[in-house]
Amino acid sequence: MTPPLAVWDGIPILHLDDALIVIDKPAGLLAVPGRGADKADCVAARVQRHEPDALVVHRLDMDTSGLMILARSPAAQRTLSIAFAERRVLKTYVAVVAGVPLAPAGTDGWGDIRLPLAVDWPRRPRSKVDFRHGKPSHTRWRTLGLERWGRQWATRLALRPLTGRSHQLRVHLAALGHPILGDPLYAQDTARRAAPRLLLHAAELAVPHPVSGQPCRWMSTVPFIANGCD
Repeated sequence: MTPPLAVWDGIPILHLDDALIVIDKPAGLLAVPGRGADKADCVAARVQRHEPDALVVHRLDMDTSGLMILARSPAAQRTLSIAFAERRVLKTYVAVVAGVPLAPAGTDGWGDIRLPLAVDWPRRPRSKVDFRHGKPSHTRWRTLGLERWGRQWATRLALRPLTGRSHQLRVHLAALGHPILGDPLYAQDTARRAAPRLLLHAAELAVPHPVSGQPCRWMSTVPFIANGCD
């Protein structure tokens, strides 16, 4: 795992150079400011107190923890944003879901979820599967193992979103009948109460460096273990 270089206002800094910053976001912290003074505290604000030139490249949900990249110039931000849009960034998440999904049929051990997603406007910020108006959305998943959370069986998964829709991983897994434990939006009572937080963590991030083009890769330790969280 990538050890932190420093900790800025509770945020571990895993990488810092002239072009980018890689941080390990805690769960419960917004990526960017929300509406209202009570939602001003966020990753962007805390990092900018130390590096005023920091610019957000992509976001994680407030309830999700793990790896995020910030750029240190508009040019670096633009280059990284293009890499995300062209799917030249590898993102791997780890989640714990309710129940035991059927093993993927693929010979490589990975399965595919292809369900179109759209914003659920009457219930924002929720999203939903929408076969008429939804945008194509693709998630790859692989089983890592079974675990006991309280009185129920759960499954630890590796997840790779190949598209970047709002709440994509959470909605896709809930649509399969295996919501992420601790999810306040998409899990029913038993699964929602099974964990004190959303059990979703951005554990690996690989991206071409915005200046040199060289491949870069960072990994973050998953902060939740069976029957509890660190």
